[in-house]
Amino acid sequence: MLKEKDKNKKWYRKMPHSYILLFMIIAIVTILTYVIPAGEFTREEVNGRMVVIANSFSYTEQNPVGLFDMFMAIPGGMVAASNIVFIVFFASAFFKVIDSTGALENGIGVGVRNIRSSQISSTVLIWVVTFVFGLLGAVVGFENNIAIVPIGILVSLALGYDLMVGAAMTIGGIGLGFATSPINPYTVGVAHEIAELPVFSGFGLRTLYCLSSMAVLAFSISRYAKKIELDSNNSLVLDVDTKGLDLSKDLKDYEMTGTHKAVISVLLITIGIIIFGTLRYKWYLEQITTVFLMGAVAVGIVSKMNPNEFVKIMIQGASEVTSGALIVGVARAISIILSKGNISDTIIYGLSMPLQNLPTMVSAVLMSLVHGIINFVIPSGSGQAMATMPIMIPLGDLLNMTRQTATLAFQIGDGITNLLYPTLGGLMAMLAVSRVPFDRWFKFIFPVVVKVTCVGAIYTIIGVAINWGPF
Repeated sequence: MLKEKDKNKKWYRKMPHSYILLFMIIAIVTILTYVIPAGEFTREEVNGRMVVIANSFSYTEQNPVGLFDMFMAIPGGMVAASNIVFIVFFASAFFKVIDSTGALENGIGVGVRNIRSSQISSTVLIWVVTFVFGLLGAVVGFENNIAIVPIGILVSLALGYDLMVGAAMTIGGIGLGFATSPINPYTVGVAHEIAELPVFSGFGLRTLYCLSSMAVLAFSISRYAKKIELDSNNSLVLDVDTKGLDLSKDLKDYEMTGTHKAVISVLLITIGIIIFGTLRYKWYLEQITTVFLMGAVAVGIVSKMNPNEFVKIMIQGASEVTSGALIVGVARAISIILSKGNISDTIIYGLSMPLQNLPTMVSAVLMSLVHGIINFVIPSGSGQAMATMPIMIPLGDLLNMTRQTATLAFQIGDGITNLLYPTLGGLMAMLAVSRVPFDRWFKFIFPVVVKVTCVGAIYTIIGVAINWGPF
């Protein structure tokens, strides 16, 4: 009976845990240090950055990684990625504190009541809500926003739509905002650091791509919403129970107290400070983490929260993203093993040979697709950046592709597929919160991902065409 039950499981439920997949990669990479010949390129400093010299590859003495060193690479990766691990913890704790005050639900209740009494069209509302959640994804992150997914669900159901509209506006908005964010510290920031580029440089073209992607998503949601308005049987989640996801009381009973307004103000100020700091002072992970911590304390103060209760909520918020945070360090172990085994440059050399005869524009698009495939087994954006960018950046150098364009190719390939892969814990958690089955979600979001990826290919080609710099 159990075997028959397992046999009937959906394919994505048969997948091993993300940690198992990563450890398998770590083991394979360790074995490869015995198989792949060690080698290196000659590098030279140009304008303060180390650059690979073309046609300088040479083989070196083999340096395979042993069993003990393989396991030691994991805690070593945790240490190396500690700044990223902690920003995930503190950001989640911050939003958990905000959610505990009730300010968000009351704000939504009042907002929906006012919207229903206005003449604003449903299409405009969908676009506005989608872009708002996209902004949160772009500024705050992906897993950090799990706690606010119910907000979009509440809004959608209160406006007469279904769970899919709510999930698309929230999960889709957050996911695409995170994937295409010009100031994403987890992907762009990490990749820029590895590429030795000014953090968050190339802001203009990335912003255009982000806005274009959000427009594609909002258009797709509004088309779906119109279909279910015409006939509710067109809903992909018609049979899913929504009990407990609606607003907990009548719209007339919601009100924004002085405390609620103060909490929302702290949230908006915190987001504003992060945006200003990253753009004006080039803040990085440590500074952003500090702002989240200060924001959480400010919320606790304005809401007159008991100190002991405040700490408990912070810990609870951090604990909810433990898996997503620690996986970054595990993924970093891959890069450490490649470096210890001295095979990174050999892999670069092997990848560059077939691509050298292709136009740079084609190579850039193919590089993006490669990252999309890798993202299935390394679902952490920062983890994948640490594992692959030390290879892809020098490869781009050899192909006369600017590092800015190579970073965009990574950002597209890694980020957009986050909305498709069940190996991404944050996505599955958000779908669980919204009660949208993965197979229904996949049916809705797959065409959107294809369209946004095609738009990304256009921007990548533009990057190559204009020799997008710096460097």
